[in-house]
Amino acid sequence: MSLESFEASVERSNAIKADFALHPQNYRMLTGDRPTGRLHLGHYFGSIKNRVYLQDLGVQTNILIADYQVITDRDTTEHIQDNVYNMVLDYLAAGVDPEKTTIYVHSQIPACNQLMLPFLSLVSEAELLRNPTVKAEQEASGHELTGLLLTYPVHQACDILFCKANIVPVGKDQLPHIELTRLIARKFNNRYGKVFPEPEGILSDAIEIPGLDGRKMSKSYGNSIMLGASAEETEKLIKKSQTDAERKIYYDKENRPGVSALLTTASLCSGVSVEDIADEIGEAGSGALKAYVIRAVNTFLEPHRQRRNELSKDMDYIKDVIHDGNNRARKVADETLNEVLEAMGMVY
Repeated sequence: MSLESFEASVERSNAIKADFALHPQNYRMLTGDRPTGRLHLGHYFGSIKNRVYLQDLGVQTNILIADYQVITDRDTTEHIQDNVYNMVLDYLAAGVDPEKTTIYVHSQIPACNQLMLPFLSLVSEAELLRNPTVKAEQEASGHELTGLLLTYPVHQACDILFCKANIVPVGKDQLPHIELTRLIARKFNNRYGKVFPEPEGILSDAIEIPGLDGRKMSKSYGNSIMLGASAEETEKLIKKSQTDAERKIYYDKENRPGVSALLTTASLCSGVSVEDIADEIGEAGSGALKAYVIRAVNTFLEPHRQRRNELSKDMDYIKDVIHDGNNRARKVADETLNEVLEAMGMVY
């Protein structure tokens, strides 16, 4: 993506964010997660918190659990059902309201996936191979470039366009996916008549929460604080985190990644600035810093854990939420697919 294109995306994103509170009814949002494991603090501060905010403003919200996308770069679906149920537990515990937000599972919406066929006819091999996110996913996973991974951005276009979402919260690295979705919508509309909006990527304002080793918090790195972890598990994980021997605590992301990651985590969970936390700890060393982080994280997560524990006592309700969301999403997908087939003259 060129600098000019990125700057234009930022400008459009900022204009839409300013309009959310004034006209929430004008927006339909699609967002989601791959059920490759449990959700962690990075997911909460990076996306879930904002989903709840927009949902409560009145933005029509759709959350996709992208189970088919698990196999873009993995050879197994082991534990996937358990991951899906735990994902929904965390959504609800974090404040997602299934009455306001449609939560659904990718594989259960066949009409959405059927859009792949006409959409694939609208993109070239070169456009798919150019996508930097696909290359990054392939390199990160070490997985061969399968047909599913190559067409991953087109799957995302189906997910976005089946419900005619016009906003998609993304990070900067995901903007090429949105650009391809906009291209697919534009080409379809030009070829067959207007059916789809051209969605906008809404760039996140969230600070990227680092993992306990200073790298990006990720399930695959094993450096994550899970939303559903107990206070004891969280304490043990933080105590094991890597710091250094210097007594004075201060933020230096490049030279002190472990200490800086802990300061950032404590700040996000407590609302106290990184500088004030560092000043308070002073030269008490990493042990005092870890104790501060443990208190901050466990205090922050305690309400979530309590709600999650109550919800987990009635797993039939969690399954009902998923089934209801699937039914609502199927209805929308069927209607959109019928529009597509009618526009293409394929109604017999």
